[in-house]
Order: sequence, then structure tokens, then C-alpha cells
Amino acid sequence: MKEIIPIEEGDFYWSKEGYRVFTKQFHLKRGYCCESGCKHCPYGYDPKTNTR
Repeated sequence: MKEIIPIEEGDFYWSKEGYRVFTKQFHLKRGYCCESGCKHCPYGYDPKTNTR
């Protein structure tokens, strides 16, 4: 089971379309890449090539 990371200020923002967008701060706090092609992924994942 994955650990639940508490959301803090600066972990996300709302896009103009109404989506929650996680920031680099949150991804680093989480500690791993989910390989979903996140906009602010600090792990260098590329969904087009499926590589980091």
C-alpha cells in the first residue's frame, strides 16, 4: 500500500480548466515517479518514449 502524503500549501494549483496540478514540490515530497507524464515531474519522465 502506498503512503498517503498530506497536501500542504504549494503542493498544487488549480488550472484554468479546474484541474488540480501538482507541483515539483509535491512530486519530490512523494519521492517517486508515477509515470503519468505529470507537467512538473522532477524525475525526467517522458511519456512519448516511456523513459526517464
